[in-house]
Amino acid sequence: MDLILTPDNPVPPGANVAIIRAVDGMTLRTARWHPEGRSRGTVVIAQGRAEFIEKYFETVGDLLKRGLTVVAFDWRGQGLSGRELDNSRKGHIDDFSLYERDLDAILDQVLIPFCPEPWFALGHSMGGAILIRQARAVRSPFERIVLTAPMLELHGLKFPGLLRGIAKILDLTGLGGAFIPRGGETAMLTRPFRDNKLTSDPHRYARNSAIVAAGPHLAIGDPTIGWIDGAFAIFDEFADPEYPRRTHTPILIVAGAADRIVDLHVMERFASRLKAGRMIMLSRGRHEILMEKDDIRGQFWAAFDAFIPGTREEYDALVEAQTVIENVRRRP
Repeated sequence: MDLILTPDNPVPPGANVAIIRAVDGMTLRTARWHPEGRSRGTVVIAQGRAEFIEKYFETVGDLLKRGLTVVAFDWRGQGLSGRELDNSRKGHIDDFSLYERDLDAILDQVLIPFCPEPWFALGHSMGGAILIRQARAVRSPFERIVLTAPMLELHGLKFPGLLRGIAKILDLTGLGGAFIPRGGETAMLTRPFRDNKLTSDPHRYARNSAIVAAGPHLAIGDPTIGWIDGAFAIFDEFADPEYPRRTHTPILIVAGAADRIVDLHVMERFASRLKAGRMIMLSRGRHEILMEKDDIRGQFWAAFDAFIPGTREEYDALVEAQTVIENVRRRP
């Protein structure tokens, strides 16, 4: 199963493409790259909803230049990985815990046999949420995690409690595989640039749209009711104040102040409670920081380089500092 290239988006050289299977038999498309010379470690790219490996070719190149081995893959239900439903345009999931089976398969069949340690993760939006859940369960194999706009809650929901209840009822009545109301098969990247909430960079948006035009089978449409019900369930988990405090993997969150996809206030509150982590807000970035204009991406990579690979001493110092802050807060 080859990678799809376009004139504006060539495949980084040296790609190793493979199909692996999760424990439940779901097929996953993976790609792996190794830098020239000695590797400083491995970064796993955990993409967001409706994304695919090809969208991250530029990011793969940026990581290779940093001397890092790179692993990218398509989550179940999107890209060229297997689907839960017959309609390949439906990025459906019954429970978000199933995504963690994909991470387990990457660990067992790609990281352990082929990739040098230390292992790091770079997660976007939905991928970030899945990485956080894995870390909270003390199952993460990653030394450090960098997240762009993790999906901890959706932006601008009116009557969120009512929406959660409706999604739950519809899912329980057997409609989990249906598109959300007013949803359909139209892929986000086929819409005009002026209507997009992902990036302020018209060139990178056009580049990603061209990928979908060259490989329309990569794209999916709107979420299903089952997917949104599963998303609401993990949002409720993240809302517990103790959840971030008991997540010990060092985490760096980078978000754009102009993001209108995920809730920035929820993200800031979550980051402030992390045991070992912090959040950086980029003033003009939208939802997809890695698909943004060069100056915004430059700010992201400056933060990334200060955090990855990092040292154990930095981690211990960060944990100690966060503990002191928590003790001060508890004082009357």
